[in-house]
Amino acid sequence: MSLHEDLKDKVAVVTGAGAAGDGIGNGRAAAILLARSGARVVAVDRNEELAKRTVQMIQDEKGAAIHVAADVTSAEDCQRIVDASLDTWGRIDLLDNNVGVGSRGSVVDESAESWNRVMKININSVYEISHAVIPAMKQGGGGAIVNVSSISALRPRGLTAYSTSKGAVIALTKAMAVDHAGDRIRVNCVAPGPVYTPMVAGQGLSEEQRQRRIEASPLKIEGTGWDVGNAVVFLLSDAARYITGQTLVVDGGVTLSAAER
Repeated sequence: MSLHEDLKDKVAVVTGAGAAGDGIGNGRAAAILLARSGARVVAVDRNEELAKRTVQMIQDEKGAAIHVAADVTSAEDCQRIVDASLDTWGRIDLLDNNVGVGSRGSVVDESAESWNRVMKININSVYEISHAVIPAMKQGGGGAIVNVSSISALRPRGLTAYSTSKGAVIALTKAMAVDHAGDRIRVNCVAPGPVYTPMVAGQGLSEEQRQRRIEASPLKIEGTGWDVGNAVVFLLSDAARYITGQTLVVDGGVTLSAAER
């Protein structure tokens, strides 16, 4: 039995829903967990094959999902996502803004090109898809949005452009929560810590580095995409009906202890 039966038949758009192979990234985890709760999922990823794989994984569990290959920094692509959702299921109730890219270096080290790319992907994407989705949500009587930030917004450590963009996600979350409360739309944020996902694995993390990340947590356990996905689903569900404009930190306590290196 689903922990979130209120999500049954809701339509959920999940951006960044792909992951390498059968790996479980934050977006794929949220998409699968939403489907397990009975939601109908629109799995969005720039890489069509990765989005298709997420849909297949959901359908293998008898869940309902479609994929849309799209760049969520594009207004036109975001409208295509909305159109596909409405054409298929007639409504949009939930949105998980999960697209992001990393960066290292100070404002002196960072090139203007790299800075602008990080801002475009990490914060403009939230604006573009929210701009397209919210009118459809309003027509359906309301909904819920979760934006994915990072603990790097809360304790910057040499990832200046990334930290800035993810801090902007938190600020935008609060502003959207105020702007759209009257539309019966809740907007919250999840700030993951050093979870181990296919994206992280693809960066060539050594076993020593991976262990160091685990040791940075007071719980001394490794976070995964499932941990982030569970937080997203909670905030999208009616279990969080009295929560809006908040940032839920999912980091095993890392922000309470020594900085993860």
